[in-house]
Amino acid sequence: MARFKLTIEYDGSRYAGWQIQRNEKTIQGAFFDACKKVFGEKTKFDFYGSGRTDAGVHALEQIAHLEVDTKLPLDRIRMSLNDNLPYDINVLKVENAHPKFHARFDAKERSYVYLISKRRSAFGKSYIWWVKDRLNIQVMRSAARLLEGKHDFQSFTERDVESDSTLVHLTKVDIIETENLIAIHIMGSHFLWKMVRRIVGVLVEIGRKKLPVTDITYFLSGYTNEPARYTAPSSGLYLEHVYYEGEKINREMTEIPGVLRLK
Repeated sequence: MARFKLTIEYDGSRYAGWQIQRNEKTIQGAFFDACKKVFGEKTKFDFYGSGRTDAGVHALEQIAHLEVDTKLPLDRIRMSLNDNLPYDINVLKVENAHPKFHARFDAKERSYVYLISKRRSAFGKSYIWWVKDRLNIQVMRSAARLLEGKHDFQSFTERDVESDSTLVHLTKVDIIETENLIAIHIMGSHFLWKMVRRIVGVLVEIGRKKLPVTDITYFLSGYTNEPARYTAPSSGLYLEHVYYEGEKINREMTEIPGVLRLK
């Protein structure tokens, strides 16, 4: 059996998330179907992603590992998978991986981008969150700085059987503003279920001046379900990058998807 590292991009609008689910269309499920067509119905294979993304969440660079018995060259694997994947899922790269490489457990850091539009767009509903209220960016940045470092984010997640601990180290929470977009760039050791969307929702409420900046300290001091009330829509969220041992970490936001470069 050979093991490969796959770099994948996808538009999550039509999917019930990454993880395979019965009677639901998922990213992982689409790969299972494609692998059966490429390698044969009876061929055994394992396919795991670096982590789950929720329904409607997108990925600029998701990482997965594929273990399968094949002699196909790397580029042929990539092209064959793409030929059998839906139009909104694309394999960017296929690389040989160490036999023990694991896309999820070997990841050292992850980054997400959340996009907020300051104006109504005819094209962006599935890819942005349009916030009609004027947001105070400076106040949001002050709140974002309080989230950096190692904290207990139990108030920013649902009870998740996959998470043994709710301690997360956020290395960067940055807010970039253009004429019509606000991008929230979040980097950390790992992320809990719905954590990024609840962070974004709380920051927006602070930007609206409906919550004080000091509520960040309160939410991090113990458990409260209040951030769940402010969970941001999944449409504006993008998994940007997953970092592994030996890979140089770029703390700057790499790109905003072209369709969202609103004038």
